[in-house]
Amino acid sequence: MTTHRFTDFDAPHFWSLVALGAAVVLAGLAAAHVMETQGHVVTGMDNQVVWGLPHVFAIFLIVAASGVLNVASIGTVFGRSIYKTRAPLSGLLSLALLAGGLMVLMLDLGRPDRIDVAATHYNFRSVFAWNVFLYSGLAALVIVYLWTMMERRMKPFARPVGLVAFAWRIVLTTGTGSIFAFLVARQAYATAVLAPLFIVLSFVWGLAVFLIVQAALNAWNAIELHPAIVKRTRDLLGLFIVAALYLAATYHLTNLYFARQGAFERFILVDGGLYTALLWIGYVGVGSLLPLWLVWGPGGGSARSVLLGSALVVAGGFAFLYAFIIGGQVFPLEIFPGFEVHSTFADGQIGHYAPSLWEALLGAGGLALAFLITIAGVRAFDFLPRDDTRELDAAMGRQ
Repeated sequence: MTTHRFTDFDAPHFWSLVALGAAVVLAGLAAAHVMETQGHVVTGMDNQVVWGLPHVFAIFLIVAASGVLNVASIGTVFGRSIYKTRAPLSGLLSLALLAGGLMVLMLDLGRPDRIDVAATHYNFRSVFAWNVFLYSGLAALVIVYLWTMMERRMKPFARPVGLVAFAWRIVLTTGTGSIFAFLVARQAYATAVLAPLFIVLSFVWGLAVFLIVQAALNAWNAIELHPAIVKRTRDLLGLFIVAALYLAATYHLTNLYFARQGAFERFILVDGGLYTALLWIGYVGVGSLLPLWLVWGPGGGSARSVLLGSALVVAGGFAFLYAFIIGGQVFPLEIFPGFEVHSTFADGQIGHYAPSLWEALLGAGGLALAFLITIAGVRAFDFLPRDDTRELDAAMGRQ
């Protein structure tokens, strides 16, 4: 059987994909330039909504970058053989997603030319200062981790480095969730439940991204996944979806327990219009329950069902973050509980946000950068998982 690999330098499809990805990256950079030179007046953001659509892309990419490394951890740290062959691709995807997320984050925050100030002056009472070390530390660790997995002489160090990387990414995702958990100036946030919620969300989003990329590489190389691998990955995906749903429900139940949060919960769960629809239909329905039916329901569980379920999980992740980040900002802060507040500054009023084309292009540019890094890495190195079918056949026979 003839296979086609990204490592073939004359593969026309590869260069077409590179050209497409580069065009989207350039469009994202151009959009960032427009926002930098003309100001945020060209975006949908204002004094109330300061984190817009680009932050939805950035947070998803960064959280998924942490979670996708879970595949490598299961293989090298916990000794699961079918995941060991997938560990290098897991590491590559972690670096790619992190790079794409940080691109969007840095360009959306403004003044990227002053990155030297952010890199040399730290306020260690700020979670943002912690994240400078957490993000750069993860990138360095993953590079070393890949070295231990792909260099024969370094293989004895794979497990200890994997343990450090596993602990580091848990701390990193805790820090990402804590950006919101420590933010008392928004009714939606300021709860410690957000830290474990983001950890579990990283697991499910990272695995979903990995399964999509793996399916694309297998299709390119005319490889069919062994049924044993399909079964294990589908069960893991379903488990992560259930855990994320449970912690998301815990987050809202925690808010409902406090009387001061009742108005926000009614807004986001019942009266929020687009935000309510994105939460219930986008995240709960399309992004969670439907994928669960595809992987565990009658007639489900095939490789195609798992792939579709993974794509729906990713779509549900974006819906969740949009409702969480944007919906949490448009709801006004209750400064004086029990009193109505009226002023010319629109205190007490629900905010309005409509993302602009520039914001969408910047977010898409981050996705395209992750895509380019992934296909370049797969072309330059042997990241394609290779399974021992005899061992998998024997494992299925024992079940």
